[in-house]
Amino acid sequence: MIRHIVLFTWADDATDEQKATVAAELGKLPGVIPELRAYTVGPDAGINQGNHEFAVVADFDNVDDYLVYRDHPRHQAVIAEHIKPIVAARAAVQLSL
Repeated sequence: MIRHIVLFTWADDATDEQKATVAAELGKLPGVIPELRAYTVGPDAGINQGNHEFAVVADFDNVDDYLVYRDHPRHQAVIAEHIKPIVAARAAVQLSL
């Protein structure tokens, strides 16, 4: 299994509406990309200072399924249209479980 984890920090001028749109658009991807085994997206719980503001955790059966998600046109559109305009920092990792 492959677990893909992405953390975002938003730009200072990112609006609550833009942030909500990112969550909503990412939340639609499991209905479009059947290779997603599990998918969780959402804002940081605000427990510790200095954390990133938003996380994506996605599980796949194998690397090929992850690559389908990574390169899927709908996923790429969400990144281009909703994430890139408001992201200040991004960190990502793929774990083999």
